[in-house]
Amino acid sequence: MRKLFRFSHLGLVVLLAVFTMGSADTAVRYNDLGHKMMCVCGCGQVLIECNHLGCPDSDGELTELRAALSHGKGDTEILEAFQAKYGPTVLAAPMLTKFNLVAWFVPPVVLLLGIAGTIALVRKWKLRTVAMPPASNVREFDRIRDQIRKETEL
Repeated sequence: MRKLFRFSHLGLVVLLAVFTMGSADTAVRYNDLGHKMMCVCGCGQVLIECNHLGCPDSDGELTELRAALSHGKGDTEILEAFQAKYGPTVLAAPMLTKFNLVAWFVPPVVLLLGIAGTIALVRKWKLRTVAMPPASNVREFDRIRDQIRKETEL
């Protein structure tokens, strides 16, 4: 009986949490998306915090944002629509796309591969031995060396 009572309380708490999250969802999404976009008037401020006196654009953008949220559009869909209408400068930070991932991660990876390749090449060159010519007739060598010395003396 006591376990049933605990499970019923747990179910009630979970149900209450689910309903309260849904009611604040639009306000939270509005605030979150408003901070992910910039005002397009040129003031350089985040959309929801634009305090530019007489701003001709922020009210229109905020109205569009409210309308998109009331129509039930997703966050990515809203951001893409704003980007399509106002250009990529409307986003406070670039969206996570495949191209952006490649642009951020490929250069450091190529640099690290180049460093690793250089280290491997230097180690290989360092370990390589140079073949010495076989020792030839020493008397002949001494004779030629002496001849060269005599001819080069002043």
